Amino acid sequence: QVQMVESGGGSVQSGGSLRLSCAASANTLSGRCMGWFRTAPGKERERVATIDSDGITSYADSVKGRFTISRDNAKNTLYLQMNSLKPEDTTTYYCAAGGPSCVGRRSQTSAYNYWGQGTQVTVSS
Repeated sequence: QVQMVESGGGSVQSGGSLRLSCAASANTLSGRCMGWFRTAPGKERERVATIDSDGITSYADSVKGRFTISRDNAKNTLYLQMNSLKPEDTTTYYCAAGGPSCVGRRSQTSAYNYWGQGTQVTVSS
């Protein structure tokens, strides 16, 4: 069982930055595809960014150029650097861990087996 805990959420003004972290139980991130997802009220959970075990990344069009996903396998931690935040980025963000490969399914929630509890991000205009 992989346990993951997000942190770093909060309230910022439009144009501000936040860095989300996702700490996983020991020795569980290495070799897994990982991702950040978000769920807006009334909408399905959507992919924000993903990173494969070999470092290949993917982003939703709405966050390209503003958000950066990274991982530190030695620290067993996943990150999401969010810059130039907009009010429409306001929602709950979840980290997720999948298997060794998510190729072809990176944006699908079904590719990820383990989820954190979520962290709230609020961006005011």
